[in-house]
Amino acid sequence: MLRSMYSGVSGLRVHQNKMDVIGNNIANVNTVGYKRSTMTFQEVFSQVIRGASAPQGGRGGTNPQQIGLGVSIGSINTIHTKGAALRTDNPEDLMIDGEGFFVVSDDENFENRFYTRAGNFTLDKDGNLVTADGYKVLGYLVDENGDITNQVGAIRVNRSETVAATATENIQFRGNLDSRLKEDDKHEVDTIIKDSLGNSYTVTFNFQKGASEADGTTWVLSVSRITDQATGNYFEPGSTNIFDGDATGNSLNIKFDKNGKIVSIGNSSLNDLDKVLLNLETLSFNKDKNNGDINPPVLPAGLFGTGGNGQIVIFDGEDSKIASNLTQYANDMDAKPYALDGNSSGKLDGYAIDSSGVVVGIFSNGERKSLGQIMLAKFDNPMGLQKAGNNFFVDTRNSGEPQYGRAGSGGFGAIAPGTLEASNVDLALEFTEMITTQRGFQANSRIITTSDEMLQELVNIKR
Repeated sequence: MLRSMYSGVSGLRVHQNKMDVIGNNIANVNTVGYKRSTMTFQEVFSQVIRGASAPQGGRGGTNPQQIGLGVSIGSINTIHTKGAALRTDNPEDLMIDGEGFFVVSDDENFENRFYTRAGNFTLDKDGNLVTADGYKVLGYLVDENGDITNQVGAIRVNRSETVAATATENIQFRGNLDSRLKEDDKHEVDTIIKDSLGNSYTVTFNFQKGASEADGTTWVLSVSRITDQATGNYFEPGSTNIFDGDATGNSLNIKFDKNGKIVSIGNSSLNDLDKVLLNLETLSFNKDKNNGDINPPVLPAGLFGTGGNGQIVIFDGEDSKIASNLTQYANDMDAKPYALDGNSSGKLDGYAIDSSGVVVGIFSNGERKSLGQIMLAKFDNPMGLQKAGNNFFVDTRNSGEPQYGRAGSGGFGAIAPGTLEASNVDLALEFTEMITTQRGFQANSRIITTSDEMLQELVNIKR
């Protein structure tokens, strides 16, 4: 008689536990990155009244006779399906669109690590990317050149960070030289270059059309002047060797064929061309903005070119685009030089996080530089992770060792900035589970009351 009562008690206990799980799911329906739990039951051992017997003689076999002794918790699993995306447009809000967990730590050596899907991060006063509880978000750091390394540390956005000025090393000519111009007609164009300190200088080039011949037309490229934008002082090369490499002097012949394509630069065909350099090693400003002579001439404040050698590449034989970048057709004159690099120094203006988790600093001079890359972790068995509160998980013996990597590669999901992952709780499912749990609890309570009434009848026999 008492077995049914104890079975009912066990049923009440596990249904109450399941209600606790359901209640926790519903309570966290709006918790960022929350993963719902689900609970299953299993029967406990059964008392054998009579064992099974094999067929013998003319009698058949018999099945075992057992009375169950109640129910217990079978499993409580965490379901790691992806939640819905909640757009916030806050650059510090991040969502993993796929597999992986953010890695955070409250340890100075970053050895005590927690894992979370909640990407509602903020910046602290030192620029560290942190959780709501101040745990630092870990990632891969950058070296002095802004290249991502394998060194793990806290992701930090240093508001006082600057980028150094860089000298111009390459100039590229693009556009069309109008074939309809008359012989000796000129076309003057310019571009701005930077020295190693970020000072700006205007280089003025001049295209002069030569005589048309049976096999094509030759244009003469020269440098008219180089002007210091800060002072207005300028340098007139005249006959100075302003070109170097495959050409010398201040006159560079560029020959086009009858189809308007470049066939040679200087004395070299395109196939034999190495490099033509703008030689600024002896640059000194000998005229002021009023065209007066400067004695002695003024040297530029900084250096130019690779390694400060004063040479800027303007035509490179290894660049297969030379023939298509500069043409000679009967069309508008729009040939122009473009400085491909070089910039002044800049301060950090803002930052953005891309889909691979790279934190890109945006500087006042227009430059962009990597500040770090957010690290993700994944596990062979995510259900084996243990919840640690604060939306955190910790690894266990059954979760497997964490595997670290970068978003969008190696099986890790991409990062969606300005978005948060919602809870994966399904209210319709939870309410349905709540109804069946409530009915199960009621039925088990009836077992106890009915067993109690039967015991009462037994006691009343004595009367």
